[in-house]
Amino acid sequence: MAEKILGVQVQGATIAEVQGNIQKAEDLGIQGVWMTAGGASLDSMTCFAASAASTTKLKMGTSFVPTYPRHPLVMAAQAQVVAQLAPGRFRLGVGPSHRPTIEGMGIDFKAPLGHLREYIEILKDLLQNGSVDFDGKHYQARATIPGPLDVAVMGSALSKGSFEILGEIADGAISWLCPAGYLRDVAIPAMNMGAEQAGRPAPPLIAHAAVCVNENPEEVRSGLKEQFGHPRLPFYQNMMVASGYPEATNGVWSDAMADGIVISGDEEIVAQGIQELFTAGATEVLASPVLAGKDKGHSLDRTMNLLGQSATTLE
Repeated sequence: MAEKILGVQVQGATIAEVQGNIQKAEDLGIQGVWMTAGGASLDSMTCFAASAASTTKLKMGTSFVPTYPRHPLVMAAQAQVVAQLAPGRFRLGVGPSHRPTIEGMGIDFKAPLGHLREYIEILKDLLQNGSVDFDGKHYQARATIPGPLDVAVMGSALSKGSFEILGEIADGAISWLCPAGYLRDVAIPAMNMGAEQAGRPAPPLIAHAAVCVNENPEEVRSGLKEQFGHPRLPFYQNMMVASGYPEATNGVWSDAMADGIVISGDEEIVAQGIQELFTAGATEVLASPVLAGKDKGHSLDRTMNLLGQSATTLE
């Protein structure tokens, strides 16, 4: 059985701020940190490279790096650095992102699942075997590196199809705000199906969850909207409709959606909500703290402290 891990999403406007948040996570006993890269935000792999020497046990993961703007060989070139600086601690999560985001850069957004399949196959061949010789529909790649690296290659997933593909070929699947019921009833069966077709064990499922230790629902809902915006992208809406929220097609958070998506309440209730994700089949929970109320610093500290306490009690 895979080790249970509790991780947290970290961010910051400067590298110093990011490094401080990464160090805080390790000091609290949280086992993993994740970062998102996109647009002109700080590059997650560069941030992890800068923090590798100051951490000892903390696992680092990208959740995720958009694939279309970077050829897989470029992605592998960056990943090698982090994998060498933090051996056995780096997880490379990649994903196609969304049509409006990618096409807004002037890049064609074609066949995202087929594109992701080839991308992951190239990364795994090169990083884990030391060489790649690949001719596909979307990519060509030929390269060698000095030797294989201990780095997991994971993919982002929201739909049944993406979970199935990642169950077949990837080292893990990373969800986005999926309720426990969706993970149990859609994601896990799809991953198991893909793994069975490939004749291998199902890889880990990393359950990304919005988490907020706060007993005021209105403050939690406001914090969710402020941090995540409204669910206007089709991939997000489709997942939420399948999770029992048909109003998601309106492109705004209803109270029911917000209350069902965010794990919130006092420390005991939030700890129970995190455990429900593990019970549903997640191997790891990737917690995104939602900052609620007037004192955002206190809100973050309260949630981070709970995450640290929960991490030390995982069975």
